[in-house]
Amino acid sequence: MQLDGKRALVTGGASGIGKATAWELARNGAHVIIADVNSEGGAAAAAEAKADGLRIDTIGLDLADPAAVDACAAAVLDRQQRVDILVNAAGWDRMQPFLENTPDFIDRVLAINLRGPIGLTQKLLPTMAAHGYGKIVNVSSDAGRVGSLGETVYSAAKGGVIAFTKSLAREAARYNITVNCVCPGPTDTPLFEVQPEKLKAALEKAIPFRRIARAQEIADAIAFFASPRSDYVTGQVLSVSGGLTMVG
Repeated sequence: MQLDGKRALVTGGASGIGKATAWELARNGAHVIIADVNSEGGAAAAAEAKADGLRIDTIGLDLADPAAVDACAAAVLDRQQRVDILVNAAGWDRMQPFLENTPDFIDRVLAINLRGPIGLTQKLLPTMAAHGYGKIVNVSSDAGRVGSLGETVYSAAKGGVIAFTKSLAREAARYNITVNCVCPGPTDTPLFEVQPEKLKAALEKAIPFRRIARAQEIADAIAFFASPRSDYVTGQVLSVSGGLTMVG
């Protein structure tokens, strides 16, 4: 999988799935910018990448702030003129009964998981179209396919990401741009680490492979959609969940 000369932007790249994806793309030759609200984590990741001999830079991004999304897109294009690969990997949630969700909580979940990625994609799409090439990979969740107890608004947002992927794939095909979606199941990330041990154990038991996914396993699927190997694949949704959800 050769990505030499490709320019990639990975949101949420300071940790978890985003970081694993940034490393995978960079190892295959891409020049990667990781965008993350955690500026300290982003700087640490960039320093780690430099020590590994990888071309990974960092930029700040708060997906909950539309102005910050616009500023991030402008700064990225100023640095490298275009983005060939966009991975919308950043996400956020907190498990909570729907009846306890406040308006501010609902707005934040929708902004980070749906509105922010849509806004960022819209800002970067014109240069992809003008160049006649692009790979957009959205990271949704199996919660968006089958629902998840205690994550109702998050599931709604991630379901929106799936619909956004399919619709944009139809529009973008004329420009030789593919748009696909990866839906992770429970994955060993900082967001998962804070879940109650009882819940973690229950999920491990429910997964046919009897273990939680590693971030690299999700990154491998994302890298496929970001590579020339998927040039004739668009509008697709791939679950990477160890068989936890088998959706027709």
